[in-house]
Amino acid sequence: MTVLKAEDMMCDHCVERIKNGLEDEGIQVEVDLSEKTVSIDGDDKDVEKAKDILGDLGFFAEEI
Repeated sequence: MTVLKAEDMMCDHCVERIKNGLEDEGIQVEVDLSEKTVSIDGDDKDVEKAKDILGDLGFFAEEI
């Protein structure tokens, strides 16, 4: 599992946007608002795709 940090995630609405955006693309994800993390259950291709989707949704995410 790869963990991304999304510092600009601020509320439950952000969590839902992220979860829905990634799950709609078939990416398994766990989002933790208190830690501001997005955990991706997939390979490197899924992680890169997730970063692109997060960027499209307005969130900057980097691996930690």
